[in-house]
Amino acid sequence: MSRFFVPATSPEDWKSLLAEPDKHWREGYSAKLLADCWQGANDFPASVKRIFRNSEIRLFRDVKLLLAFPEYKVALPPRGGRPSQNDIFILAEGNNELVSITVEGKVAESFDRTIAEWKADDGKGKETRLTFLCALLQLDKEQIGHIRYQLLHRTASAIIEGKRFKAENALMLVHSFGHKRGEDNEGFADYCRFLELFGVRGKIDSLKFAKNLDGIDLFFGWVKENPTVAVR
Repeated sequence: MSRFFVPATSPEDWKSLLAEPDKHWREGYSAKLLADCWQGANDFPASVKRIFRNSEIRLFRDVKLLLAFPEYKVALPPRGGRPSQNDIFILAEGNNELVSITVEGKVAESFDRTIAEWKADDGKGKETRLTFLCALLQLDKEQIGHIRYQLLHRTASAIIEGKRFKAENALMLVHSFGHKRGEDNEGFADYCRFLELFGVRGKIDSLKFAKNLDGIDLFFGWVKENPTVAVR
């Protein structure tokens, strides 16, 4: 993976970074909605700033976005295996501390397969990867078969990059876009089940502290956006 990044000047610049541009870059799909929303703001969108302020967590009260990378890949073991491709990775600063943030955009879609379904494929290195992820997040791998795999490695990405940038904090943020048929917040129940592993109750338009993992404070957030663009 390249260590050099070219700045985006428009949402269209995000398209080429997608794993399958022709499939995922469409009106009303999360990749394009996320690009329009974040590139348009050139900062945290107003909806995200609102949940930061309303959380009353001092760290996020006046948090500043320092750097943001669309479709950011985080390497996971085993070596040479498929990385976690995060919709956006952000390095931010709040209360004189760094915050590592991974953003997952959703429009009426789930968080892919459960861990039990993912393991059933018998792919090479899956046991190695799961052991690593569970050790990093301090989870019992025998008790998480019902959890969506995407939530696991997106959260791990925030921690991994937090360690790399010497950040004291990490946030996994879900940015959910409304659906014209009213199918809002697809996957929210799965998100809540994941947070329960950390003793946290999930809530829409809310930011939650989970726990300290090896010196990094872990937070979760879910923000609901209401786009004007018609969705499929």
